[in-house]
Amino acid sequence: IFYYTSADFQSNYWRRMAMGNNTIVTEFILLGLTNQTEIKIPLFLLFLGIYLVSMVGNLGLILLIWVSSQLHTPMYYFLSNLSFIDLCYSTVITPKMLENFVSEKNIISYQGCITQFFFFLFFVIAEFYMLTTMAYDRYVAICRPLLYNVTMVPSFCSLLVAGVYTMGGIGAIVHTTCLARLSFCGDNVIHHYFCDVLPLLKLSCSSTVINELLVVFVGGFNLMATTLPILISYIFILLNILRIPSTKGRYKAFSTCGSHLAAVSVFYGSIIFMYYIPTSNSVTQEKVGSVFYTTVIPMLNPLIYSLRNKDVKDALRKVMKGIIFSNST
Repeated sequence: IFYYTSADFQSNYWRRMAMGNNTIVTEFILLGLTNQTEIKIPLFLLFLGIYLVSMVGNLGLILLIWVSSQLHTPMYYFLSNLSFIDLCYSTVITPKMLENFVSEKNIISYQGCITQFFFFLFFVIAEFYMLTTMAYDRYVAICRPLLYNVTMVPSFCSLLVAGVYTMGGIGAIVHTTCLARLSFCGDNVIHHYFCDVLPLLKLSCSSTVINELLVVFVGGFNLMATTLPILISYIFILLNILRIPSTKGRYKAFSTCGSHLAAVSVFYGSIIFMYYIPTSNSVTQEKVGSVFYTTVIPMLNPLIYSLRNKDVKDALRKVMKGIIFSNST
């Protein structure tokens, strides 16, 4: 799914030829988002705030779904797992990015870099498949409502979630294993704020052909395997909604999947911006796109589902009333 040009490949080839006999790299230096000292503190405060909102929002949503019996449905079971994924992959990236704003030289060990890459990829791929699973849930709820309780039984929902994490694990293991086979020598400066695949491939002094093919084919498979089911699900959902005679009925049906559609649009939109739209300044594009889906989206998802969802707001009000009542007595 990554935008990778032949010029990048040729540049990597000559870098590998020039660095073949240099010392093997044992640590990397992350350049971060910017080298302008005057804006590092404001950016630190901004992203610290985003991270705290993300942590509170996702943890709060997970706890709310857990304690509220009215939210013990397949839809919210999947939503709690989405919040868990957002919480985890934001935590994999953001603390190291914050460190870069307050330290003169942000160093990460080779082992730490590979570990960060593995968990980042694991949770990002899992997010793709979790959004797809949630689209299928909405399809069954709207297009097959009489079969919903029979189809979306707890055992089947658990199987779907297990499949989500399995696909994330397979993708992360394949990419990380091939990345760990590469040699890094000489240049150890990563022009990014975390260990992403494209900046690492540019630093390698060994052949990256297999890695580049994996990026194209494995990434392309994950993208198609998640995009097509989401599109097909929403085509059927839209056709079904249009057959509803009343405007109120159409609105009620669409509102049940509006939050998910918003989350899908934001997530896939940032991926497309990062990897599919070539610009003259690809490094800047990579950073902007990465910031959006590693820090901003994990904050937006709980806000989208809480602000647009009547059930979540009602459950939150009941929990708050229960807390206030217990404190008063």
